[in-house]
Amino acid sequence: MSPPVDFDLGGVVGIRLLDAAPGDVRAVDRQLGPIRSTLRREPDLLVRFVDRLDLSSPLRYLGREDAAFTDDAFLILRGKHKSRARARIPLDRAGERCEIVCERGIAAVPLLVPILNLTALARGTLPLHAAAFVWKGTGVVATGWSKGGKTETLLAFGARGARYVGDEWVYLAPAGEGMFGIPEPVRLWSWHLDSLPEVRARLGAGARARLRALSWIHGGVRRATRDGERHRGAVYRTLNRLAPLLRDQLHVDVPPARLFSANGSAHARPDLFLFVASHESPDVLVRPIDPGEVARRMVFSLQEEQEPLAAAYRRFRFAFPGSRNDVLERSREMQERALAGALEGKPAFELLHPYPVSLPRLFEAAAPLCEGR
Repeated sequence: MSPPVDFDLGGVVGIRLLDAAPGDVRAVDRQLGPIRSTLRREPDLLVRFVDRLDLSSPLRYLGREDAAFTDDAFLILRGKHKSRARARIPLDRAGERCEIVCERGIAAVPLLVPILNLTALARGTLPLHAAAFVWKGTGVVATGWSKGGKTETLLAFGARGARYVGDEWVYLAPAGEGMFGIPEPVRLWSWHLDSLPEVRARLGAGARARLRALSWIHGGVRRATRDGERHRGAVYRTLNRLAPLLRDQLHVDVPPARLFSANGSAHARPDLFLFVASHESPDVLVRPIDPGEVARRMVFSLQEEQEPLAAAYRRFRFAFPGSRNDVLERSREMQERALAGALEGKPAFELLHPYPVSLPRLFEAAAPLCEGR
């Protein structure tokens, strides 16, 4: 039997793996980042691994084997990228102390991050879809809709010496008194590296060769199909379908320690919010925005990010209509209240940019906002 493996999310949520094989531990490491730490308290979330789930009755499927239920249990059958998984998840208790039971050998624990974030929310800490850094003593939070430019803002300031706080998810203490993130790898796309030649030079020879080869092949496919122009021929249709698949591979994941001057993830105070989005103009524009408007909009971004958990919960309620989860049912109200408190009285600016954007241009537009706060 393997020893327990603990993870600690900023002292807010503790996770413990029981009977996990080495591959299972690596899978959770990839999901949560390097936050392993021995817990000095009882864990909030237990994840137990077994060879085979013990079920009380035959499965009844929900959808095409995405989820299922027995007389007394709800199961998720698909993990990340539709990979096979079998996990018993008590969705009526998500957000409270609960136990997930998974069969060994899965690529990722289903719904682990959404349940972790719901638990943090229930404890008064707001998980915000954002990137955050400290620049000249000012804690900056870049937030907005997915793919809006949060990571690009982080990279633009990181290239000038900013201190890393977090990317993807940033956790805000009640009333915005503090924030922290997870030092998980940052995804750099090939066009990011065009603005960060010093980072490209530090990549391993294999990673550089892979990106060069994929860029060359992707460019050739785009030229052969006239940048996606519609063709009737079967070969051209196949190439048109291939181009997006190649484009989605033009990236490398780099630990923050290789991008930022300070190692690890900083705890900081959120002093300023940047509401980041791409637009059709070639200009980079900055203008003040009411922080209350940012809070009201971000509620819907958080609901969008919570959708995989919400979809599973709807299936759970179908299977067990007499059960409910009060934390999930009230999550939007809790997010609204936490967002309003985190942004109240904080300066906020809308940062609009073309896509893709030059990282130096993004820095030049935003840096004056962040100085002297």
